[in-house]
Amino acid sequence: MVDLLGGRRLLTCEGAAVEADRTLQNKVVALYFASGRCAQSRDFTPLLCNFYSKLMKQARTPAPFVVVVVSADGSAEEMWDFMRELHGAWLALPFDDPLRRELNKMYNITVTPKLVILKQNGDVITDKGRKQIQEHGLSCFRSWMEAADIFQNFSG
Repeated sequence: MVDLLGGRRLLTCEGAAVEADRTLQNKVVALYFASGRCAQSRDFTPLLCNFYSKLMKQARTPAPFVVVVVSADGSAEEMWDFMRELHGAWLALPFDDPLRRELNKMYNITVTPKLVILKQNGDVITDKGRKQIQEHGLSCFRSWMEAADIFQNFSG
């Protein structure tokens, strides 16, 4: 994922910019394609927030997991409204970054919400992250981490 987003800045829910290279390094990356206008996104986002919060709380060291929102909203203002209302401590690709559209094509996003779990090189671990969280809860994270070849002392 660092390969794909390298050199870019991502935004926190407070609007601060962070370097993608450093922030995503050695992490399982979840690209969350969602929109505040989408009822299914609004239904799934609290579940993803809960998953993320529990994962971070249960880990002895910070879980090597990052959610990056790729907005399908109609404007930056809509994206920020949705991020502030429902999202956890996630990052977002800036609304005006042309990579946002490229990622939609690259990962064949035709509906939202879609949670695509990626390796560091951008290869897909699963494009069914939403379904796996709904069906398996936290247990799916260990398999994502193993598939991503993340080398960290993670216990959770």
